[in-house]
Amino acid sequence: MTDPIADFLTRIRNAAKANHKVVEAPASKMKLEIARILCEQGYILAYKQEQDERGHATIKIALKYHQATKTNAIKVIKRVSRPGLRRYASVAEMPRVMNGLGIAILSTPKGIMTDKEARKENVGGEVLCYVY
Repeated sequence: MTDPIADFLTRIRNAAKANHKVVEAPASKMKLEIARILCEQGYILAYKQEQDERGHATIKIALKYHQATKTNAIKVIKRVSRPGLRRYASVAEMPRVMNGLGIAILSTPKGIMTDKEARKENVGGEVLCYVY
């Protein structure tokens, strides 16, 4: 697999469109951090890391749906930087997703964080994905 982050985001996107409650994906430190940010920002209910019978780590993500409308909390989750074309942003050119209604997840020297946190920390980095 050349892009495990894109695979992770695609699993979430497909499960949300199929109205699944839980989605599983292979675990890594970066995927756990992305799941942490999605949980903190209110796009998913919860996540946890588990070991399967062969010892491989997986992430289980509980997707979030609005109670009244039964629509998914994640409308769009889109990969920005990819292995063939990396996208970097400094603090001055940090992207604003949906004019501040969405988030951009960045990989910075201070760890993986949202665009708002990166502006506050005054640090730039690789733009991993947009979520709104």
